[in-house]
Amino acid sequence: MVAWSVELSEFDITFSPRGAIKSQRLADFVLEMSNPPITEKASPWTLSVDEASNVRGSGAGIVLEGPDGVMIEQSLRFAFKASNNQVEYEALIAGMKLAKDMEVKDLRAMSDSQLVTNQVSGKFQTKEPQLIKYVEG
Repeated sequence: MVAWSVELSEFDITFSPRGAIKSQRLADFVLEMSNPPITEKASPWTLSVDEASNVRGSGAGIVLEGPDGVMIEQSLRFAFKASNNQVEYEALIAGMKLAKDMEVKDLRAMSDSQLVTNQVSGKFQTKEPQLIKYVEG
């Protein structure tokens, strides 16, 4: 410490040792200087799905929109024969997987298929064997 005092004296700087910091003051300082935690916005993400199905094949469009205006768009082409409702379910599943990969905590899904939305919400009973596997998971 004496060596530092000699070195600093050339520049008219004096060294005075600091007293011990109490643990609570140190904790308060760390808390004050830390960045505030990032909290997720209350607004949910919105998942919109739509299907297209004909004799040549089927596909779907997925739009995942975040509360900050973030928008992710995907188009899917299915290599298997499927009804329009099956394609709608596949699009919904793909969109939910995308939302999970994005670590979305609050999601609102929208579809133009009344059958699919009412089956998923439990308002309609699912009778078609091909669709039961989607509803039961």
